[in-house]
Amino acid sequence: MLKPFLKIAVFTICLIPALWLGYAVYLAYTGGENLLGPDPAKMLSLETGKWAIWMLILALSITPLRYLFNKPFLWQFRRMIGLYALFYAVLHFTVFLAFLLQWQWGELSREIVERPYITVGFIAFVLLVPLGLTSTQYAQRKLGRNWKRLHRLVYLTALLAVVHVVWIVRSSIGDAVLYGVLVLVSLSYRLLVLYFPGVKAYSLGRIGRFCN
Repeated sequence: MLKPFLKIAVFTICLIPALWLGYAVYLAYTGGENLLGPDPAKMLSLETGKWAIWMLILALSITPLRYLFNKPFLWQFRRMIGLYALFYAVLHFTVFLAFLLQWQWGELSREIVERPYITVGFIAFVLLVPLGLTSTQYAQRKLGRNWKRLHRLVYLTALLAVVHVVWIVRSSIGDAVLYGVLVLVSLSYRLLVLYFPGVKAYSLGRIGRFCN
């Protein structure tokens, strides 16, 4: 019974930021307390973008955590968290389009062309969409080996997302550096496994039991 409970718990925890932002928007539209600061549109854009990249990092972290701690059950959370990354990315794009561009699609194309950080972010978003749409077991069966090739785009997506954040927060890059380090650590682990297969057998869990 523990694993179903964990799935529900992880699902709920990942949803909490969206629920809080939805509540804050509701208060703003109904004349309640302002939880979004002096620039609500900017706050919503930053928060949805932040949670999109955090979910992406968490999804990428599942593989190294699964092997390092010898916890196969972690696999069951990877798809869910990856879909949450897409969910928050869609929210981020919607906030940008609705609140910052006022649904002016012509302005969107101009922003993408003229602002490099938006260009990079938009490319990351476009790459993430097919990954989410093909995350089902049906798609995996239909695509066969091409499924893995397609989903390797997540690595490029994560790097582009980090570049997008760095460009936006040039005056305060603490968070951007943290995102970059976490993404590089996750990708570095995959490279080590690729070129040194023995790395996959290295488990902190096994070492801990040996030491005890």
